[in-house]
Amino acid sequence: MTEREKMEQGAWYDPGADWELREARRRAADLAFAYNQTQPSDRDRQGELLRELFGHVGDHASVLAPLQVDYGYNVSLGNRSFINHGAYLMDCAPITIGNDVFIGPNLGAYTAQHPLVAEERNLGVERALPITIEDDCWLGGDVKIMPGVTIGRGCVIGAGSIVTRDVPAGHLAVGAPCRVVRAITDEDRIGL
Repeated sequence: MTEREKMEQGAWYDPGADWELREARRRAADLAFAYNQTQPSDRDRQGELLRELFGHVGDHASVLAPLQVDYGYNVSLGNRSFINHGAYLMDCAPITIGNDVFIGPNLGAYTAQHPLVAEERNLGVERALPITIEDDCWLGGDVKIMPGVTIGRGCVIGAGSIVTRDVPAGHLAVGAPCRVVRAITDEDRIGL
């Protein structure tokens, strides 16, 4: 089994020992660099680069530079979703962002895990677990999402949160580590 196949199956793999993975990271770095250097007013070129970089880009989706990724092709961005400045999408496993998701500045979405025992960690291996942000979510600024987390539909994640566990649909969650505070209800409506 290749290192890429191990990566795709969520098994422990060595990202530095595989030419294909090294080349994919180089390609992604070049595309992200080009994206980040494109004038914000050149929306057509930005769209071309984003579609070349990501596995899927939905209609009317938007990402503000700067953006960093590991591979890019493992990112799926839904319709009308927005990612603010400074996102790092460590997409060693799939990162799926649904439709109508608003993401504040400096998102960190980290799919990779390293061994806890130093002598194993020093071997350079890691494994990657997917991250899913379902439709209609809002993530405040400086949110960090750890490997394997799913944020359910309609959630709000407070600024500065570190999301280490799944968040059930329709809830407000905040903190480091992030904790569910309460359900979002009709009492939260502002009358629009």
